[in-house]
Amino acid sequence: MSRKCASADVFQVIADPTRRAILDLLVVGEQPVKQLAEPFAMSLPAISQHLQVLCEAGLVEMRKSGRQRLYKLKPEPLKQVSLWLANYEQFWEQKLNALGNYLEED
Repeated sequence: MSRKCASADVFQVIADPTRRAILDLLVVGEQPVKQLAEPFAMSLPAISQHLQVLCEAGLVEMRKSGRQRLYKLKPEPLKQVSLWLANYEQFWEQKLNALGNYLEED
C-alpha cells in the first residue's frame, strides 16, 4: 500500500500514535515544526513526514511565514470518525443499560 493511498483514509492516518499526538498538540493553535517536534524522540525530518501525511489527509494545514512553516489543525475530516463512533456509543449504552437492569433485578 502506498503512503498516498493510506493517507487518503482518515482512519489510517490517525491509527499512528505519533500523528494523534501531533493533532493533540495542534489543538492549542498554530505551531512551527520545531516546536511540534520537541516532545518526540525523533528527528525533524521524521516529524515532517508525519505532518505531510496529516496535510495530505486534510487534517493539518501548513503556511509559510518567512522561513518558518507553521501548522494548524483542520478537524473537519475527523467528523467521519465521530459519526462512525456514535453508532458504537449507542450500542454500548444499550448493552450497559441492559446489564444494569439485569443486575438490579437480582
